[in-house]
Amino acid sequence: MNIYCFSPFGYEGNLVHIEVDLRRGIPAIDIVGLADGAVKESRERMRSAIRNSGLEFPPERVLISLSPADLKKEGAGFDLAVALAVLSAKDALEKKNSFAEEEIDDSVLVMGELELNGSTRGVRGIHAAVSTAISYGIKLCIVPEKNADEARSVSGAKVFGAENLLEAYNAIYNKDAFTGCSSAGNESRQGISKDAVEINGILFPPVEEGFEFAEVHNQEKLIRGLQIAAAGGHNVLAYGPPGCGKTMSMQKFPSLLPYLPMEQSQSTTRIFSIAGLIGADKSIIRKPPFRVPHQTASIEGMCGGGSNCLPGEISLAHNGVLFLDEAAEFKSSVLQMLRVPLESGCITLSRAGRTTVFPARFQLLLSSNPCPCGNYGSKTKICLCSARSVEGYWKKFSGPLLDRIDIRIQVDLKEDCKDSDIHEEENLSTNELRKKIAVAIKKQMLRQGKKNVQLIPSEISAYCNLDKDAENFLTTTCEKFDMSPRAYSGCLKLARTIADMEDSDKIPIEAVKEAVELRKPAVVF
Repeated sequence: MNIYCFSPFGYEGNLVHIEVDLRRGIPAIDIVGLADGAVKESRERMRSAIRNSGLEFPPERVLISLSPADLKKEGAGFDLAVALAVLSAKDALEKKNSFAEEEIDDSVLVMGELELNGSTRGVRGIHAAVSTAISYGIKLCIVPEKNADEARSVSGAKVFGAENLLEAYNAIYNKDAFTGCSSAGNESRQGISKDAVEINGILFPPVEEGFEFAEVHNQEKLIRGLQIAAAGGHNVLAYGPPGCGKTMSMQKFPSLLPYLPMEQSQSTTRIFSIAGLIGADKSIIRKPPFRVPHQTASIEGMCGGGSNCLPGEISLAHNGVLFLDEAAEFKSSVLQMLRVPLESGCITLSRAGRTTVFPARFQLLLSSNPCPCGNYGSKTKICLCSARSVEGYWKKFSGPLLDRIDIRIQVDLKEDCKDSDIHEEENLSTNELRKKIAVAIKKQMLRQGKKNVQLIPSEISAYCNLDKDAENFLTTTCEKFDMSPRAYSGCLKLARTIADMEDSDKIPIEAVKEAVELRKPAVVF
């Protein structure tokens, strides 16, 4: 039997083959293969765990090899694998175990930390470890019981959840102990609530308390912008005075997003597993992540880093949303580092001669005040900021960053709105807003298999054709506001999304006009 473990580093990580040699000599345990302190300490933990589990520790000198030898091994997840490798080597040497000849003749992935009494303790990175093992053709996995559901969420894995070392030891002689998902149908519904709302074939989570858009009043333009953003995956900037409702509305945005497809869910779950953020009540991430970092977040906190290259906020928001509330309060360097991931959908981290690439295809939501005091432009309040401070406040949003934001919405207080702009009609509920979103998402998936925001130039030419009047209007408007070619493409993609929401194959001029209105430069001065 070949026993493998997993050494996490970045998004990929590496499988580690564990070999044990028992030989004559003074009883001792040697570990070779660039093991760090936590791995070396496993010698004493696994020795005590074996003896306290009622098993016999081999009296010979024990040599444990972790290969590949030039790869640094880190973490306490090697305990269980090393213990089982030692016991397996002892059985093979002595031939005294009546089951020794029936040991599983296959490769097994083993992960878990051991307590001194032999109990297993959960570790991070289980989903990443199992999915990596599956890619190498290793289907049998032994993990702590606390991590078993997380491991079984990987398609094709046969998993045994061990409460203690003795259960794991018995499992290596019983292949029937390993279980996985019962069927492909169950896998596709895994992690989806029984109360899920299906609209036009698209599954949405049930609307939880505090996520109902009917509670938002007098902000029809903002809600319309968020609806279009959810339908096409577009980035949004909302700016306005404190208390106008921009933060509250954006915090409700996750309720407009459907469940993730299984392929996207697997990559998102892998990232959360590497970060150790999968709770005991979850086995797989099916809801799009919604990350809200604090304004004091550093570049490392946003893009990732550390000795093991753990994921940052932009990777944790992969296939979901990154919401920067009071965005102008973030460091300029943090805001500028968002530009490349927004364009490429990934981020490359390099540490100590090693490189990893994290996926980071997220939707960016920004909310900001118009000035440091928040009262600039208000008709009922006095702004105390100088022109220089207001200008410096907005200079944090560089032109290249704003150019990647398709929807810009000015949000006003009710008392600052004109009477003609206030509508007393009943607000649309979250489920009502979802109907057009579902129509648009289904059309996009059938047409190009991805949301409109991800369209490349050749696809824009193929799917975003305009008639002569609409094209002339868009060209004239872009020249008037001195919009860049990226802004022109953004207007086309916005118009395509608006047309999709109306289930229209053609893009009417009304959709182009609304797209231009949403894409126009933010007007503050």
